[in-house]
Amino acid sequence: MDVQKILSAVACVLVFTACSKKSSDSVFSDSTALDSAACMGQAIKNKFIVQWEDGRFTVESGSDADSFKKEFIEPQLQEIRRVEFDRRIQLESTKEYATSSVSDSWGQSMIKTSSAYSQGFYGQGVKVAVVDAYVDVTHPQLAGRIAVNSGEIPNNGIDDDRNGVVDDYYGASFVSVPSSTTSPSPHGSHVAGIIAADSAYGPVNGVAPRAQIIPAQFIANDGGGSLGDAVLALQYAANRGAKVINASWGGAPCVASLRNAFQELERKGILVVVAAGNDGRDIDIYPEFPASFDLSNQITVAASSVSDFMTAWSNSGFNLVHVAAPGEHILSTIPGATSTYMDGTSMAAPFVSGTAAILWSAKPTATPQQIKAAIQQSVDVTSGHEFKVKTRGRINIQKALQVLGQLVP
Repeated sequence: MDVQKILSAVACVLVFTACSKKSSDSVFSDSTALDSAACMGQAIKNKFIVQWEDGRFTVESGSDADSFKKEFIEPQLQEIRRVEFDRRIQLESTKEYATSSVSDSWGQSMIKTSSAYSQGFYGQGVKVAVVDAYVDVTHPQLAGRIAVNSGEIPNNGIDDDRNGVVDDYYGASFVSVPSSTTSPSPHGSHVAGIIAADSAYGPVNGVAPRAQIIPAQFIANDGGGSLGDAVLALQYAANRGAKVINASWGGAPCVASLRNAFQELERKGILVVVAAGNDGRDIDIYPEFPASFDLSNQITVAASSVSDFMTAWSNSGFNLVHVAAPGEHILSTIPGATSTYMDGTSMAAPFVSGTAAILWSAKPTATPQQIKAAIQQSVDVTSGHEFKVKTRGRINIQKALQVLGQLVP
């Protein structure tokens, strides 16, 4: 076979729609194709994630796959790009403390947030979406930091701005999985506080205290959720104008829908900051999703300790984990107008999201790739303290601002 025939064959494999007739079977996938050993999600047999040819995602219901193909996919076949089963996912556990012997803002001091404030950079003008569990928008330290949707009238039961979401004045919830508890999860509020808590109203010092938070909930109170709900929350955050999306969750089944959703965010110029995970494993060898996607608009974050070493429980990887950030004994907001300490890469990721917001407030024209480069090229690497991450280091806002100034004059 000559070279031209080989190239044609490869093209046919990569773009099957150009070489075969489109059918309901060709757009529907029930496989976890990215890495079958790592894809452990539980399929929801009557819910389906639909990606349309224009890039939109919807989550649809049907009695079973065969009926859904016939009744939903076939009549709209030319408008549909891909369909997959929705799948259940579970929020990773974090360790919580009532008290701590370390400084309440040791992480902020270590990454040198004050250097940004002295230059007038607080994350102002930057929207950061918390795609996560419940965010308490009434918390005194968060209430003034929530990005209000001015096109919506609160609590009138009407989709005033016709964006497909009713009453999303303070954000939106996409939770469809029943919860075993009515007590709000503290996770989303804790993440939001690390990013942008206002220290004028309590003890928590947000990294970017003038950034705006877009709550986009998909995780129920008991930590359960679905991949489809996550995709809808990501899409909502993008449509609300988020420049940064914080994804402090892992263990998602690695079906293509989630990767495709991340690629849509990449196309829209949105930076996604992802927690590496808390299993103490190398995700270069044992992939974790979405942490292992490694897209150009993605930063995957490991957790550093108070003594500036990698925590024993943090996931790592010299290729797929990019930087470390404070993730141990982190004080932040939780529902009920109070605060607590938590451990986790879930806490490390919002340190990076807050850093990105500060950098964008300094250079609003920067691209996600430039923000990512500035964060990666400015890490502190200390002899004997190297981290098992791509950059070998822990983030430093002071140096990141200097690097960004060189990348974006």
